[in-house]
Amino acid sequence: MERALPHVARRGAIVLALANQKGGVGKTTSAVNLSVVLAAAGYRVLLIDNDPQGNATSSLGIEKQELDRTMYDVLAEGASLSGVTVETGRDRLALIPSTPALAGAEVELVNLDARESRLRSAIQQVRGDYDLILIDCPPSLGLITVNALTAADLVVVPIQCEFLALEGVGQLITTIDLVRRQLNRSLDIIGVLMTMFDGRTRLSQHVVNEVRTYFPERIFEAVIPRSVRLAEAPSYGQSIVEYDRSSRGAKAYRSVAEELLGRLDLPPNGVERRDGETDQERGEPLLVGAPQSSSEDASQEGAAS
Repeated sequence: MERALPHVARRGAIVLALANQKGGVGKTTSAVNLSVVLAAAGYRVLLIDNDPQGNATSSLGIEKQELDRTMYDVLAEGASLSGVTVETGRDRLALIPSTPALAGAEVELVNLDARESRLRSAIQQVRGDYDLILIDCPPSLGLITVNALTAADLVVVPIQCEFLALEGVGQLITTIDLVRRQLNRSLDIIGVLMTMFDGRTRLSQHVVNEVRTYFPERIFEAVIPRSVRLAEAPSYGQSIVEYDRSSRGAKAYRSVAEELLGRLDLPPNGVERRDGETDQERGEPLLVGAPQSSSEDASQEGAAS
């Protein structure tokens, strides 16, 4: 029987890991778009690109070849997050970037002290500087992902609406349980996010229904559509809400962000006003409408995302 949704006591930033060892399920797309939406709503957000592919870094328009320090330096060299943080050009959103060099940390961590908790230690130093910290995990269950799970309060699990969608999820749940028992007693799943939903097919709805039987309390009501707009946005270094804010994908991610904030017992338009903060600096409320398609997005619905 599924446990009730977890409750997190605020002690600085809430840390969320987006994890699923299956690739191509929308982890990076979700991490980037949720980070941008939450920052626009008034939250101070840090996005940690914990994937050697560095796609979250590229998706925000950051040139990886120009980076001096990256997530590799944090895990392998013990660098502070504040010394690696880069600005994204967006209010209240900062990034810990990644490059393929991070893949080497997987091997180097094996011989380091406290190898599973190096990211947690780094986050503790900056936890008071942010409201939310999102970690984009690689498609594996190695030490890089274990570091993210050890550092996180909660996990969001993206699952694509395709055949064998639940394949591997059981192994992820086992890993989360293992980390909870041995490294992070408060770790729990805050939500299961269905991605690449194609409303024209019976398969997508069947997969959503199947996942709902496993996670009736944790599945998000909002689903992320399969959309060309979502696939195009990263090539312009933009989130979907920046690239086409009226698209179905943009509306879906605003809906997920609103659901997520509700589960975290946080208001939809940022935390309490800080000293000297203006209404504009506080951010705009999440305006979530019915997920209707823009004409261009609708015409391209069903293309690869």
